[in-house]
This record gives sequence, structure tokens and C-alpha cells, in this order.
Amino acid sequence: MLKATGIVRKVDDLGRVVIPIELRRTLGVDTLEIFVQGESIVLRKYAPGCTFCDNVEVAKVIHDKRVCKNCIALLNG
Repeated sequence: MLKATGIVRKVDDLGRVVIPIELRRTLGVDTLEIFVQGESIVLRKYAPGCTFCDNVEVAKVIHDKRVCKNCIALLNG
């Protein structure tokens, strides 16, 4: 569900938009993912997923690789 912030920003000549520091700090955002949904551009806090299936619910980090429960079960046979 979308929550209005009342913040409006212009896109500059290079296509950049400034996200206010208050929002970045509150949400702990330093990296964003960009999606398109119909006529909307959606920015989401980046959360890297499973190395094998991109599931964002990662259970373990093994040798710097993020792995979800399903893939752990498949790897364990």
C-alpha cells in the first residue's frame, strides 16, 4: 500500500531525483531497485536475494553467497 509523503521533486536534466535524507535515514536506504508497473516507476530498497533463485527470504550466507531455505533443501538432496 502506498503512503503519501507530500514530497514532490523535479527530475533534473540528467534524469536524477533527490530523495530526502529523512526518508533515506528512516528507511535505512543506501541502494535502490527500480521497477516499472504500468505508468508508474517504483523505487524499492534493494535486498539481494538467493544466489540460485533470487528469493529475498535468505536463510544463510555461505561463503559470501546468500541462499534461501528451499535451495538449501535442494542442495542437501
